[in-house]
Amino acid sequence: MGGKTVTRADLCEAVYQKVGLSRTESADLVEMVLDEISDCLVRGESVKLSSFGSFLVRQKGERIGRNPKTGEEVPISPRRVMVFKPSNVLKQKINQALAEAE
Repeated sequence: MGGKTVTRADLCEAVYQKVGLSRTESADLVEMVLDEISDCLVRGESVKLSSFGSFLVRQKGERIGRNPKTGEEVPISPRRVMVFKPSNVLKQKINQALAEAE
């Protein structure tokens, strides 16, 4: 299904085109928003964007993994992972777009 990958530059250009800020101001705005989201996640906070979804930080405990080549058991250390949970609105839009493409 591989679609286009949207980059920071693409987001900056979209803000420039739709909001009317200068290219520099648009880039600064996108960077500020991404920095704020990142900072919240680093602090362990959840970020909820209405009609889009939520970014959550989850704690994973230590567990035993297995090297698929050798079968050797290896401990996997505890860590935090980020999870994205799309909103129902976003899920509906995605599935609606899929239905229209058929």
